[in-house]
Amino acid sequence: MADWSDRVEELLYEGEDVTEQVSVGTAHVVVTTHRVLAFTPEMEGENFRQVERPNVTDVAIRTDGETGFLMTGFRAGLFGIVFLGTGLVVDFGALLGDVNLGEMDAGAGAMGIGGILGMVQAMIDILSSLDDYMRLFGLLLLLFSLVPIGVYVYSRETRLVVSIAGGEDLPIAASPDDADSTVAALRDAILPEGVSTDGPDQRSFDLLERFG
Repeated sequence: MADWSDRVEELLYEGEDVTEQVSVGTAHVVVTTHRVLAFTPEMEGENFRQVERPNVTDVAIRTDGETGFLMTGFRAGLFGIVFLGTGLVVDFGALLGDVNLGEMDAGAGAMGIGGILGMVQAMIDILSSLDDYMRLFGLLLLLFSLVPIGVYVYSRETRLVVSIAGGEDLPIAASPDDADSTVAALRDAILPEGVSTDGPDQRSFDLLERFG
């Protein structure tokens, strides 16, 4: 990709001129009078991407990860807290009392319902211990929730990203050491003076970052 980034003139439209070039590690961003050309060999997907300048809403450093894992961990943790809390607060054994259908075995045997009473007694015994099972299940869910949350934390990356109106953000490279100056240079080159970087896409991303 270094060869193509050095031969940008071959990619230009008629009447299009290069106004700025910024290198971020092995990535190269070329700003023209019409478009933003990104050569991103280290990013997943295409090595070269382009976007019309009016569709660029911002250039910033973003930190994100696989939010699906975060939501899975959150749901498992929430259910774990509910089960654990219920098991700690509610004593099902006390609610059911000391029910013992075994004392009726002799009479029940004569009536032919001894087997049914045995099944009912087994169900009562299980329900009496339901708070123990709920505490155990709640603890297991809380332990399980740590796995997807850990995957989410591990998957988080800080990258230089170009925000696109009506489309997916364009990741350029890992966050550079001189992030502030790089972001400022790209913003000045891409966004005309007076254009706000606080559009709908930016506000939505800020909300996701705040709660994600």
